[in-house]
Amino acid sequence: MNAILTQQCLATMVLRAETAEDLMSPNPVSIRANATMREALALLTDKGITAAPVIDAAGRPIGVMSRTDLLVHQRETVNHPIQSNERVPDGFEVEEVDPTPVSDVMTPAVFSVSPSTPAPEVVQQLLGLKVHRLFVVDESGVLVGVISAFDVLRNLEA
Repeated sequence: MNAILTQQCLATMVLRAETAEDLMSPNPVSIRANATMREALALLTDKGITAAPVIDAAGRPIGVMSRTDLLVHQRETVNHPIQSNERVPDGFEVEEVDPTPVSDVMTPAVFSVSPSTPAPEVVQQLLGLKVHRLFVVDESGVLVGVISAFDVLRNLEA
């Protein structure tokens, strides 16, 4: 019985947002293109997010850094342990630092919409592109928001 009620409820749900601006979460967390892998990992982990737009100096998105990108990079990175003839003083530890910038690892595709894009078109793009998020950019290409699948669900009403 619950499945039937759920299907009926879903069949009558309405998207109450009219535009991308209505759907978006403004001022999304982003990361600089020259940030390190360590900074990217800290950002995604500390903020509890799965991906962040990578922005250039002007604030325009140039790619996306995801947890998957980080994992693939980590798997492919060759670690160089300390050579046996190198001596580390007692009480010190050597930390390997990955100098790779985010711009070398990010996914270089950015799917975006303008704030005035109709909400149904946003949903169609999310589905058609098979992506979890779309970025919202203003007329000069500057990042102003992000729309996730959760944002769309939050704007449904029965």
